[in-house]
Amino acid sequence: MNEIDVLSVFCAPDGSHGNRLGVVREGSDHPDPASRQALAARLGFSETVFVDDPERGRLDIYTPSGRLPFAGYPVVGAAWLLDIEVLELEVGDVFARQDGEFSWITARPEWAPPRTLTRYASAAEVDALPTPPPGEGWLYAWAWEDEAAGRVRARGFPRRGDGIDEDEATGAAALLLTAALGRALNITQGRGSQLLTAPAPDGTIELGGRVTFAPTR
Repeated sequence: MNEIDVLSVFCAPDGSHGNRLGVVREGSDHPDPASRQALAARLGFSETVFVDDPERGRLDIYTPSGRLPFAGYPVVGAAWLLDIEVLELEVGDVFARQDGEFSWITARPEWAPPRTLTRYASAAEVDALPTPPPGEGWLYAWAWEDEAAGRVRARGFPRRGDGIDEDEATGAAALLLTAALGRALNITQGRGSQLLTAPAPDGTIELGGRVTFAPTR
């Protein structure tokens, strides 16, 4: 089996935090859905992406418990690693660009899996939530840190029983929140990951952040 690249996506300015992503560059090493699902479950990252064609950017994304037609942070991470401008996903083509320290993709919020977006009165209330909060279904808890500046504090809780109690950085939820609020956002999620968004008039949203190779543990 080929070596798996492990990235940190949506890092803080100093390179810390970020959501760990497994990237299997040779998707043919795991040719069927069952073997891909088994590897994603064994790795235990929020998502693992399999590259089926590196030149065309054809991707296949798995959580520890299921397959996703689209997810934000795996696509941002893969775009950075493969250094290409278009990625092929089941939902359609995703355009990517590099801008200094940031890796950006352009996506549609309707591609994102459903999330419950719950606003809290303060960032302190978001910070005080248990991990995970009681209830079922994917919860994205958020509050304004500075509404005028578009700064948001957020935490993400999959609550699907697959060992991911809290998602460190959730690109799909950032797309949904941006669409709901209709404005650009600077989101601090989890322990300190940073996600940036910018909506466009055609209904697409740019999603960006820093990507690095994850430190060994």
